[in-house]
Amino acid sequence: MGADEVLAAAQLIVRARQERTPLAALPPHLQPQDEAAGYEIQHEVHWLLAEHAGDFAGYKIGCTSKVMQDYLRIPHPCAGGVFARGVHQSGAALRAADFVRVGVECEIAVRLAQDLLPLDAPFTIERVADAIGDCHPAIEIVDDRYVQWETLGAPTLVADDFFAAGCVLGPAVGRDAVADLAAIQGRALINDVLAGQGTGADVLGHPLHALAWLANHLASRGDGLEAGQLVLTGSLVKTIWLEPGDRVRMELDGLGTVEARFE
Repeated sequence: MGADEVLAAAQLIVRARQERTPLAALPPHLQPQDEAAGYEIQHEVHWLLAEHAGDFAGYKIGCTSKVMQDYLRIPHPCAGGVFARGVHQSGAALRAADFVRVGVECEIAVRLAQDLLPLDAPFTIERVADAIGDCHPAIEIVDDRYVQWETLGAPTLVADDFFAAGCVLGPAVGRDAVADLAAIQGRALINDVLAGQGTGADVLGHPLHALAWLANHLASRGDGLEAGQLVLTGSLVKTIWLEPGDRVRMELDGLGTVEARFE
């Protein structure tokens, strides 16, 4: 795709997000034909969203568990952006009407204390583990902002940040205080009813594999992760779609609890 087509596709995506209008298939000449083109459009989307969404805060990684890969019919991870105005603290009361169709996922989030820059690639799980400062129990907020996501294809979903709509973070826990991210048991409760459960090992075998994948993916594009950025490593459970008034609580053993309401 040429630069003009990338920009035009990004403008259509951003307009749909800002107006909360379900995104239909892009015009044929603006549709990314592969995920590399999708990420080119995503990069432009991030520039266009900056004024509306606040500073770039980090990344979410999607399709990191078998349950999510089966659900989305995409057999590999995908990345999207997270912006400052979409990051909330536990106990947040959010408006369901601010989303097209809001959903939540149970996640282990990490905040980096060190840069992971392209010149240092390739990255191993040991290297990315050393870069983590804090961990958080997290609710990833996702938005089905599509006319029919099943027919859009992975490249267009990637271009639109792969359902990303923000997150709610529980209290920070120092990386050294968390024995093993893979062993963490997570539970998603909606209105105090168990709606899903899983473990850190469900995320590509270990959340650190997801973080290493992201660092290497960005490095392949000449980008990197910076100290202070947040990474949502992937859902332990299948996406849960909400109704107005729902109360959400994610419990991650050894990491903590995070809660939110969608009014």
